[in-house]
Amino acid sequence: MNGDGRSGGTFAPLRLPLFRSIWLTSLISNFGHLMLGVAAAWEMTRLTDTASMVALVQTAMMLPLMLVSVPAGAVADMFDRRKIALTGLGFSMLAALVLTLLGLAGLLTPWLLLAFCALIGAGVALYSPAWQASIREQVPPEQMPAAIALGTISYNVARSFGPAVGGVIVLAFGAQAAFGINALFYAPLFIAFLLWRRQQLPARLPPERLDRAILSGVRYALYAPSVRNLMIRAMLFGAAAASAMALAPLVARDLLGGSAGLFGMLLGALGAGAVVGALLIRPVRDNMTTERATTITALISAAGIATIGLSRAPLLTGAAMFLMGSTNVLTIALLNVGVQMSVPRWVTARALSLFSAAFTGGVAIGAWGWGLVATDFGVTPAFLLSAVLVTTLPLIGLLLRVEQPDFADVELAPIQTAPDVALGMSMRSGPVTVEIDYVVEPERARDFYDVMRRMQRARLRRGAFSWGLARDIGDPSLWTERLQFPTWGDYLRQRSRFTHSDRELQVEADRFHAPEGGKRVRLRLERPFGPARRKADQPDHRQDNIGYTGP
Repeated sequence: MNGDGRSGGTFAPLRLPLFRSIWLTSLISNFGHLMLGVAAAWEMTRLTDTASMVALVQTAMMLPLMLVSVPAGAVADMFDRRKIALTGLGFSMLAALVLTLLGLAGLLTPWLLLAFCALIGAGVALYSPAWQASIREQVPPEQMPAAIALGTISYNVARSFGPAVGGVIVLAFGAQAAFGINALFYAPLFIAFLLWRRQQLPARLPPERLDRAILSGVRYALYAPSVRNLMIRAMLFGAAAASAMALAPLVARDLLGGSAGLFGMLLGALGAGAVVGALLIRPVRDNMTTERATTITALISAAGIATIGLSRAPLLTGAAMFLMGSTNVLTIALLNVGVQMSVPRWVTARALSLFSAAFTGGVAIGAWGWGLVATDFGVTPAFLLSAVLVTTLPLIGLLLRVEQPDFADVELAPIQTAPDVALGMSMRSGPVTVEIDYVVEPERARDFYDVMRRMQRARLRRGAFSWGLARDIGDPSLWTERLQFPTWGDYLRQRSRFTHSDRELQVEADRFHAPEGGKRVRLRLERPFGPARRKADQPDHRQDNIGYTGP
């Protein structure tokens, strides 16, 4: 499995000093975060006997990843990813320190414990998209799958031992000691990012507003079927399979009659299995499609979940947890690789944050739901129902297929030509309308229309806010494609987002255009007069006069 950098072997990225330092300190940080999970869950069993409250610890730690990661992804695409990562890590470290002090003072209540778990999770949610998107800057493209796999291995090596060590620490020194170690273990990763001398490339255009940047990311995922399907699949899997993590404290206490030590050992088995699953990412991707692999892992996961619910033997339960860890990580890692390889650089952090939000949102909702089922019907019925739902996931795959991405297709392909601009334009001038004429032979109209439907998705995911295609009534060979952008800045940004696959699609559409027709492109400024313009040729006030300078 080892290979050189050119082959993209699993451990090749560790030869790069920057990636290696961040990976090693991430391992330490993950140890602390997983100790926090064990300590918080067991502390909750001490503070309350309600099963749903115990399950809510998992929800509290995961829900911020759903709520915070989307704006965090937008911020990471807009600004320096290193600084965003430092901010998230610093916030988690501070929240973990305050939680430790409250625990030592004896002031913790169930809801206060949940609140601080959520705050720590929010800091991690701010950090995570910036870190994941920066992997492209730390390793060459051919090592991307290996680097992603190593990130998964880092987390799951920690999960193999962190929960068990956390359980021992809780038994020996109390939950507050584990809370303090968690705060301390964020520091090395913070220092690693602090020492990274990242080269921030100057932006050609001013950053988008946060709300517009979030909307751009959402629109990309909405109009990119491959990304949309991956997100939905991750959310459904997370919700259906969340029972194992959410109800693990109750499995240790109620089904197996154990203590925090056994709980930690079960989570350790889950993590050990996850390491094995992460090591299998490369050979699985090399030998089968993602669709086939996720079908197999779903069926194995269902068998593991059912075994956990029915078993009363710690060794058998641990073996099922090991199996669950392998298949769960393999499933999510394969889907994650699919996202990273399917999106261009300009939207990487936003796409990853949306994927993370979908998965963790599914886990958070699923953990809450399985907690309610366990409270009303018992732990074993909750696991059996969870196994049934996981078994049905391959059927979802028949409707939401996972495509095999090609990283080269989403590399940016700058447009070399510039539009003819005579008006004084600022970044907020608009709306801007683009009209493109095509002269197409009538007998080829159906094929042309099919290509333009694909063009519609490409235009909308790059930034067009509306798209239309019209056919001239008097001249059936004349077609006009019409795009609209809220501002001139939005139009310029979508030009800078042109990829190789977009270029190939445009070439395919242009083949239908009759050479003698001479394709015409018209740019129009709608409502050119208004309160922001005191003269016909005056640009928007308080803005620099900005034309197009090329990508």
